[in-house]
Amino acid sequence: MRPDRHDAHEAGRPDGAAAVVIGGGLAGVTAALALADAGQRVTLVEGRPRLGGLVFSFRRESAAGELTVDNGQHVYLRCCTAYDWFLGRVGGRGMVPLQDRMDVPVLDADGLRLGRLRRTALPVPLHLAKSLATYPHLSLAERANVGRAALALKQLDPEDPALDGVDFASWLSRHGQSPRAVEALWDLVGVATLNARAADASLGLAAKVFKTGLLSDNGAADIGWSRVPLGEVHDTLAREALEKAGVRVELRTRASALARAEDGTWRVTVENGPHGREQLDAGTVVLALPQREAHGLLPDGSLDGQDRLLDIGTAPILNLHVVYDRPVLKQPFFAALGSPVQWVFDRTEASGLAALPGGARSQYLAVSQSAAQDEIDRPVAELRARYLPELERLLPAARGAGVRDFFVTRERTATFAPTPGVGRLRPAARTKTPGLYLAGAWTATGWPATMESAVRSGLGAAREALAELGVSQSRLPRETA
Repeated sequence: MRPDRHDAHEAGRPDGAAAVVIGGGLAGVTAALALADAGQRVTLVEGRPRLGGLVFSFRRESAAGELTVDNGQHVYLRCCTAYDWFLGRVGGRGMVPLQDRMDVPVLDADGLRLGRLRRTALPVPLHLAKSLATYPHLSLAERANVGRAALALKQLDPEDPALDGVDFASWLSRHGQSPRAVEALWDLVGVATLNARAADASLGLAAKVFKTGLLSDNGAADIGWSRVPLGEVHDTLAREALEKAGVRVELRTRASALARAEDGTWRVTVENGPHGREQLDAGTVVLALPQREAHGLLPDGSLDGQDRLLDIGTAPILNLHVVYDRPVLKQPFFAALGSPVQWVFDRTEASGLAALPGGARSQYLAVSQSAAQDEIDRPVAELRARYLPELERLLPAARGAGVRDFFVTRERTATFAPTPGVGRLRPAARTKTPGLYLAGAWTATGWPATMESAVRSGLGAAREALAELGVSQSRLPRETA
């Protein structure tokens, strides 16, 4: 007898009931893997023809040849222990390595001064002392004030509900941070991790980012990014891992209704174009969808204040993709100040460009623009006219270089908006109805909308489901803060 059948029966749930996970992003894939690892029979349904949610790749035919393009640049930090578990679980750690030590080149467009934010092997907070002491983008007084603010930030508890209603910019101002310090340090990190500037970000979420990433362990902020197309990890490897775990994966299959049967099981109605409508019976359902889609499927009374899900806003991310006819950047990435450009990554190898005829003499840069509300809908021609001169200003080698391709990817609802007060809107994994759970980076993980938050939410939903079923969680990773 399978362990899920025995444990479900012992816990008083319908004998043999299966689990259905709705949504194949990082949260859904994680929940499905965790449930399957604990012996549950799992079906995962995803409306798209691939897994990975908003972390995906696609093919593009360009003047340089066929490229494999990531929809956006995604990075993680060494402190992202749940995402690291995910990489290990699908066999992708070698494809998404971490820096040996945090090292972020920061280029100021005014005067082209290059600074670096990098750590040493000293303990926190001394690991950043040398870097800040020589950081050319702040005055001596500003550097001293940054140190004092960091010590004050270290004393905050990100889980304190009072912090959720305060904006980060007000707190920084009260702690002596100049506008230049906010731009050159706090927003440099915060915009990329929170997808919001300090004035629009909850102090609670900002404290989580900075305390965990910069003030918890000297290696916590070491940066990792994929050296292969994102789809190879979050779709190809993820699908292989699910299949090996015995998960039934149904792509191009959309859940259209969710109802509770008299015997306590769930009836999930799914629609698949060629195969029509099908009904799946389940003892456990994990809704791993964006907040509005989840709200549309939740039965009435599943959550207190259920309509609050609709009050969780979204924030866009814009990515600009430029293929030059020659190398223009020697670093793997850099961040910019004094320019609309935020972060720039070299994607030449990952896209396959380097292997194309003549590709070794070309370079593909991805420009990642978070909190892009003012630009997300601008026409491509306007963005090209705005950003190519900026890249030439930042990268002298780009002046006179030919542009073989320029295109844009837009994620208008890339993340939930981390605005003050959002914490009270984020629901826990367990709903009021037995057998029904929520997962997604927008749920109450304590983290902003990152890959780490998505994986944590999937693990959290699986833990709650297994606890209700009375099934051992010994094969799940240990919970961390």
